[in-house]
Amino acid sequence: MERKTDESWASSPAVRQSMQGNRSRDTRPERLVRSELHRRGLRFLVDARPVRSIPRRADIVFRGSRLAVFVDGCFWHGCPIHYRTPRTNDSYWLAKVDTNRARDRDTDDRLTRAGWSAVRVWEHDNPTVAADRIQEAVAKSRRL
Repeated sequence: MERKTDESWASSPAVRQSMQGNRSRDTRPERLVRSELHRRGLRFLVDARPVRSIPRRADIVFRGSRLAVFVDGCFWHGCPIHYRTPRTNDSYWLAKVDTNRARDRDTDDRLTRAGWSAVRVWEHDNPTVAADRIQEAVAKSRRL
């Protein structure tokens, strides 16, 4: 079914407004993890491309350690614990989340081939525990 260009993908104006309000960066989970990392003395870039030739951005980038951190949203990335397919427009959302998951795997593969490591944490992860994992990955990369 072809959609007219002035029609929305959203099932209602309220859904469209809600979805347009979602942030692509500086989400609360990202800010909490970044704050914990900063408190520990770690310095990093925010919302940056780890590798110029890879057209993907990471939420947190440690260039010297060649580490990219992604704070994945449970809905958008299909968390195995919290993701529930919406009842309305389910085929659209299933395809969208599947595409996001495939892009996540592709990003991780590309970064690995470029000599980088990727750490993925879920938005529901405890920020302190997530920061522990990230700090350990930074320390490991510095030992190599």
